[in-house]
Amino acid sequence: MPYFDPQVNGYAGVDFCSLNLTQEDLRKACEAIRADGIEGILATVITDSIESLSTKLSQMVRFREADRFIAETIRGFHVEGPFINPAQGYVGAHPASEVKPANADDASRLLDAGEGLVRLMTLAPEYDVNFETTRFLVDQGVTVSAGHCDPDLTTLQGSIDAGLAMITHLGNGCPVTLARHDNFIQRVLSEAERLWISFIPDGAHVPFFALRNYLKLIDIEKIVFTTDAIMAAGLGPGVYELSGAPVEIDENGVARRPGLENLAGSTIRGHEVVKNLQEKLGFSDAEVDLVFGENARRAVGLS
Repeated sequence: MPYFDPQVNGYAGVDFCSLNLTQEDLRKACEAIRADGIEGILATVITDSIESLSTKLSQMVRFREADRFIAETIRGFHVEGPFINPAQGYVGAHPASEVKPANADDASRLLDAGEGLVRLMTLAPEYDVNFETTRFLVDQGVTVSAGHCDPDLTTLQGSIDAGLAMITHLGNGCPVTLARHDNFIQRVLSEAERLWISFIPDGAHVPFFALRNYLKLIDIEKIVFTTDAIMAAGLGPGVYELSGAPVEIDENGVARRPGLENLAGSTIRGHEVVKNLQEKLGFSDAEVDLVFGENARRAVGLS
């Protein structure tokens, strides 16, 4: 089964979150994505004003319409934010100034801009009053994922009951230091049988020894791997841009906002994911097809 990635912010020097994105840029990124073994993706945009996010989605819709190769590669969109937790650590590399509580009106504007192609939206359940936005999105056929968040167990369970179906890159989008036991990771693991759970297998977002522990607790039928790639994927060390702000890539390929501890997406590429799953985690070819393809397609309604 061809590989499918539900969270790609950019690739090969092209930032999907840029207001200056061109059709030629997007084609270049899609060609690089396909060359690295990934057949399809959800192009991802992160927290910004509703107006800017709408513009970004609309321009990618137009580029898909104009180029069949782009349309075949970008199967839809993932909107990560702005309905996330603004607290330091949880907000990660997202601009806290643009974070806002979840609401159906703004969510509807984003869906309209995406013209039916928004397949996945990441939000913070604790900032979705009575889970109204989650219910709205689910009713519109959008998969709702929890990320950059810190709901208590009751809130997490209530959100799942309302339709929350996925967790965005578990182990990230949270402070570097957490409470020993009552933390978001443990709460998610306690509800793992009801959720799709995604991970970034680059060894930086979650050390491989810890990732192996998590995988023992989650049914392989519910595991999703993603690159969470940013525009610096494939470029090497340096200072680049993610959604209009600088991101620094160190000699190990780890991305951070300058001066901050929290990670800012990943630079891992498709073929490197496959290599890590096989060599670091012991997955067979069939299992790689499942966790880096079929499960993600099922999770977002494309299979």
